Amino acid sequence: MVIEPDGSVACVEGRPVETTVHDRALGVILASACGDALGAGYEFGPPLPADEPITMRGGGNAEWAPGEWTDDTSMMIPILESIASGHPLDDPSTLGRIVAEWADWAQDGATIGRQTAAVFGRLTANTEDAARAAAAAVHAERGRSGGNGSLMRTAPIALAFLGDGQKRPLADAARRISELTHVDEDAGDACTLWSAAIRSTVRRGSLELRAGIPLLAKDRRTIWLDRIEEAEQSQPEDFTDRNRWVVGAIQGAIAAVVRGSDLVDVIERAVRGGNDTDTVATIAGALGGAVHGASALPERWTLLVHGWPGKRLEWLQTLTERALERVPEIRRNERA
Repeated sequence: MVIEPDGSVACVEGRPVETTVHDRALGVILASACGDALGAGYEFGPPLPADEPITMRGGGNAEWAPGEWTDDTSMMIPILESIASGHPLDDPSTLGRIVAEWADWAQDGATIGRQTAAVFGRLTANTEDAARAAAAAVHAERGRSGGNGSLMRTAPIALAFLGDGQKRPLADAARRISELTHVDEDAGDACTLWSAAIRSTVRRGSLELRAGIPLLAKDRRTIWLDRIEEAEQSQPEDFTDRNRWVVGAIQGAIAAVVRGSDLVDVIERAVRGGNDTDTVATIAGALGGAVHGASALPERWTLLVHGWPGKRLEWLQTLTERALERVPEIRRNERA
């Protein structure tokens, strides 16, 4: 891996990154869903040795079918649908629609994280204000809300802000959507950093781990620079015991992306890290997909992946394509 002075990666394991903007943007969502489905069958298990095959075996904590995505991808879908429909993510009515879809999905017996479930249990209305109030109440009661449940769903946000001059609006949206369920500062920071990293990586074609640092509060920047550096020097299994915490999850994902030789290796490394395997692989898949592109996904995954609401990966691809049609920079790139 070659790291440039600005923190970007010019190549991974000696191989230059050569993909189109469109392929990288599509890879954000499709690789994330594949990582989710791959990790589902290994959730809450121990770290795995490097020579153990990783397959879409299903099972896991909720007895997922082989190739079935989990709540990680399911919670992305209403965000992605809003983008594809042209609903701005800074509009309270858009966020209200997202909350309503999440709440309906949760009532259908979905398997969801404890923090998110507690927030939905306190909802008094399907609105942004009600969700934020419920999230704040749960945080006050428990003294924390720094799980990885908002980071796992954040990848689509980057696609809404791929255009020029959109870094600050992206940061505002990432934190605002995180706070619908998780008001902890670490969660908001992580969603901001990951969204900014995905956006910059898609646009530039090189890994941009630190693109979001200037978007954080000044007293938080050094903390996160240290966390990123630690992750770059580690393996995903170094964070096994703490990867249900948003910081451990993002660090495990960084380690997988930085050390992975290709997209399959990135996602499999994330799963081999153990514990919250579906979420770490979801997160790693989003940024890994931004590096390597959707074209790097193998058919043995793409033909099998499916999930709520009764859809397959082809449907998710079509939805993502609709979202990308709204990005002028991608349309210009395709015409060039």
